[in-house]
Order: sequence, then structure tokens, then C-alpha cells
Amino acid sequence: MKPSELLLNSFLGLLFLLCTMGAALFLSYGSFKYALTWLYLSIFACSVIAITVYLFLFDKHLLKSRLKAGPVSETRVTQKIIQSIAGLLFLGIFVLSALDYQNKWSNVPIQLSYTSDLVCALAFIFLFFVFKQNTFLSATIEVQEKQKVVSTGLYGIVRHPMYTGALALLSFTPTALGSYYGLLPVLIIAFVIAYRTIDEENELKQNLVGYKAYCEKVKYRLIPLLF
Repeated sequence: MKPSELLLNSFLGLLFLLCTMGAALFLSYGSFKYALTWLYLSIFACSVIAITVYLFLFDKHLLKSRLKAGPVSETRVTQKIIQSIAGLLFLGIFVLSALDYQNKWSNVPIQLSYTSDLVCALAFIFLFFVFKQNTFLSATIEVQEKQKVVSTGLYGIVRHPMYTGALALLSFTPTALGSYYGLLPVLIIAFVIAYRTIDEENELKQNLVGYKAYCEKVKYRLIPLLF
């Protein structure tokens, strides 16, 4: 893939994601006058654009591997199902949050919404360092050619820091959008992610040299002292 095609496909993928998120939010709310959505989507877009540009300049291999994502890209049925469920729950966060905000089921203080936006931005910074530390961070479960175990930095604290960052981002998304009910899909996603990490590790222990020893060294998958 030519560099220009890689960059174009990356931004088209981001545009599709933003349009899908925006549609879920604005259609559920029934109006474009949902200020919290505009703020959240702006933070989301700017953060992903910054990460994409960095990867394009310094790690095209990782950027290319991240383009293959979703249920269709997975090679095993188990992961196809997991990714499909996660995708539906992801959209559910936005639909339920917008319905909640429109119908005033929750009473989220505006200060909490702004604080949640800040945490979401920090989660993206966390994810940036994860991508920076691991060039083999494919969006699908696979062992790449010449792949090595990364055990330093954030990977010296938890075995799946990308999922940790993603879970932090999702956990504060509903309150950023002015909703408590939007946390319900997040709770289910947490269990889906936990199961995915276990399944992923079984694959890596069999096919990636040194991964079993790494798991013995770094005890926790997602959250230190908890899981």
C-alpha cells in the first residue's frame, strides 16, 4: 500500500467512525443541539487524528495493521462473535447516553461532564504511549512476522495496556455526554474485554516465543492488583 493510500484509508476510516458515532448520538437525541456531543466528538477526532499522523510519520507498519479491524478481520469464530458484541455495545453507549440526556433520566453535573472530557483526553494520551511502545499492536489477534514480546514501559505494569486505556475512555464517555445510564453497556463491555484478553493470551502463549514467561512476570492483565 502506497503511503498516500495508507493515509487516505486511515482518515476515511476515522470519518466513517465519527459519522457512525454522530448518527447514533444526534438521531437518538433528535437534534443537532446537543452541545456535549460536539465537545466529545471534537476531543475524540483531534486525539485520533494526532495519533494517526504520528503513526503515519513514525510507524506505518502499525498504522497499516490497525486498519484491519472488526469482526470480519478476525480469523477465529470466537473473536468474530466477541468483536460483534463489542461493536453493538459500543454504539449502545451513545444511543443510551443520548436518550438519557434528552429525557433527563440522569442528573449529571456539568462539571462532571467537563471533567470526564478531560479524562477521555488523558486516556487518548495513555493510548498514544501504548502505540508508541508496541509496533505489533494489531487490531486483530494474530502473531506477526518477527514479533517480539514487549515487557517494558506500560507493558511492565499490565499485560494489555491498550485495553486498559480503551476501557478508561469508554468508562468516562457516558458522563462526558451527560448520562449515567450509558454506563450500563460499558459494564458489559468490561466483561467482553476481560474475556478477549484471556482468549488472546491463550493464542499468544502457544504462538509467541517468550509470552508465557512474560505472563509469569507481569501478573495483571488490565488493572493492577485487581485483574
